[in-house]
Amino acid sequence: MLIRLIRYLQGYMKIRVSGYSPERFLNLCKHRRISLWGLVPANDAYEMYISVSGFQKLTPILKKTGTKVVILKKSGIPFFLHRYRKRKIFFFGGFFCLLLIYVFSLFIWDIQITGNYSQTDEMILEYLKSQDVRHGMRRADVDCPKIVRELRANFDDIIWVSASLEGSRLKIQVKENSDTIKETQVTKDTTPKDIIAPCDGKVSSIVTRKGTPQVQTGDEVKKGDILVLGRVDVLDDSKTVVDYQYQVADADIFLETSIPYENSIKNTYMEKEYYGIERKEYRLRIGKWILSFGSSKNDYDKAEIWCEKRQLKLGKHFELPIYLEKNGIIPYQTKEMAYADKEIQKILSDDFSRFCMDLKKRGVQILENDVKIYKDNGVSCAKGTLIVNMPASDEKQDTKILTVEQKENKTEGEP
Repeated sequence: MLIRLIRYLQGYMKIRVSGYSPERFLNLCKHRRISLWGLVPANDAYEMYISVSGFQKLTPILKKTGTKVVILKKSGIPFFLHRYRKRKIFFFGGFFCLLLIYVFSLFIWDIQITGNYSQTDEMILEYLKSQDVRHGMRRADVDCPKIVRELRANFDDIIWVSASLEGSRLKIQVKENSDTIKETQVTKDTTPKDIIAPCDGKVSSIVTRKGTPQVQTGDEVKKGDILVLGRVDVLDDSKTVVDYQYQVADADIFLETSIPYENSIKNTYMEKEYYGIERKEYRLRIGKWILSFGSSKNDYDKAEIWCEKRQLKLGKHFELPIYLEKNGIIPYQTKEMAYADKEIQKILSDDFSRFCMDLKKRGVQILENDVKIYKDNGVSCAKGTLIVNMPASDEKQDTKILTVEQKENKTEGEP
């Protein structure tokens, strides 16, 4: 493979040798250390490959042997450059691309962080930025041992760090101490609370865990009535209140109540009719400089306008000020159309089904449904009432704090 590459760089030719004594020609080439390869017979001649430098030494050999040489094929870099010697811009562009690749290889274009859980990529990158480690910096300025020391010193939950360079990428691997990952502490509100009715209704069931129930199954309640009191009476042997205990009331309560439902739509709608025309414009934006192709000028009263925009990046985080944009306009006109009765029924039924599904997700049980569809003055309406059994344990208010006045009965003779 290496020999083939060297031959291609130096240039070589495929030749045919014919004449009085081609065998003597081969012997003289070997004597003068002229390299030949790929030798095959061809009728009364021989075909073979020879380097450019070797071909330039053949003149005295050809005279001695009385043979003739015909060049069949030329290959290699020297012939390629000679063939395109007038295309200077092509070679300049190729050289410039190679130079650009070399220059880009001198910088860091991607910082890859792995193994982090409690510390996000953005947090670590922001810290590295404060230490002058950022995308676009020179590879020669990257101090991997220093990065390792700084990360371990400033992030207590990181117990191991590795930093290495892979081409134009800075790869940082970390390991966190799972025992020190702080869990979010949920602070519970211990202020005494009463459970109150969220709406008018009838208590269908109640199971109290904390607090004093103020209603029982079958009671009618109004919105705001206390269902479970967050205050518990402490009684003595004579059933007299001597103290109070306060807590956050907790219970499973269901109320049977009614929910009104109403949803309406127009019997007509506007339908779009497209002209079958679409205008597109492609843009290359580099900073404030814009190069556009096509046109997205809107000369229509009604049209759909869409756009796509993508910013070029080097690596994952380094964003270049180069954007590829694509804009389009699709003109149309509108035409008023009327819904069929089945379409109206389906639209209103689907909306009602979604409404019922939302209720069920909140734990509401639907007991009765008398929603019906009405049509009047170009409008169709689904209207009615739902009888439901709904949870009523979430609505709460602060418990009123009371004090007990204790009276000391003094017996006769006591001072």
